Amino acid sequence: MRSAAKPIRSRCAGLIYVAPALLFVILFVIYPLARLVGLSLTSSSLLGGSKFIGLTNYVRAFDDPVFWQALWFTVRYTLYITPILMILGFAFALLTAANSPLSRFARSAIFLPVVVGLASSSLLWFWLLDEQVGLINRVLLDLGLIAHPIVWWIDPGLGLWGVIISIVWKVVGFGTIIFVAAIQGIDAETLDAAMIDGAGYWERVWRIVLPLSARSILLTTLVSAIGSMLAFDQFYIMTAGGPRSQTFTSVYWMYQNSFIYFKLGYGAALAIVTVVIIFLGVTAQILLTRRGART
Repeated sequence: MRSAAKPIRSRCAGLIYVAPALLFVILFVIYPLARLVGLSLTSSSLLGGSKFIGLTNYVRAFDDPVFWQALWFTVRYTLYITPILMILGFAFALLTAANSPLSRFARSAIFLPVVVGLASSSLLWFWLLDEQVGLINRVLLDLGLIAHPIVWWIDPGLGLWGVIISIVWKVVGFGTIIFVAAIQGIDAETLDAAMIDGAGYWERVWRIVLPLSARSILLTTLVSAIGSMLAFDQFYIMTAGGPRSQTFTSVYWMYQNSFIYFKLGYGAALAIVTVVIIFLGVTAQILLTRRGART
């Protein structure tokens, strides 16, 4: 009887330990997601009134050219910015991985923009890149690199790269710290043995540091990709979706439908479609990474 009671007691103790986290997930993830799914099946509006319409919102979403244009723009943004963040973050990590005072100061300086609010950093870079009073244009003109100020926010291509510059400045420090932790966790004896065997610096990075940092690279890539697919603040502040709605992200289009056009039900359906697409993308990325690690 005592031996049978021990597993039951241990299971109860385990449930007690995970109960706060489980309650948090139920209250702030599962319940809101269930409400969102329910809302997407209605014609709910901010102006009042709601009627069950089944999958009508989803049919409309698949026939909505603006949504697919916004989704494709968001995917392009993600494909552009994620490799930049990975490469720069890893490069900064290699340069600052040592525990010298200078390296610690450099890591702090690189990480500092991460603590700045996204809205604040977006507004900062909006004015830095302004064609009339922006510091960036002023410096480029004084150096003779450009003949006329660059007007960033009236061209969708320039606007996209202006947003990318601001986000790289703000976010690259996060990946740098993750990569530094991974590099510092590598056994120094392994690197010393490779150096004794004649491996050069870049060969050690390619054959030892990169493979042993694979988990950190996967984590940082997933965080960057998911954050990019959910981009809203920076485009709302810096481009306002223009010109001609060409810098609308999928989340921006959800916002427009939900709070500008008052179509909460349709906005919820767009959110569900986007979440499913992100989930499929993340799952594919994890599976491909695992398959590559096995081979």
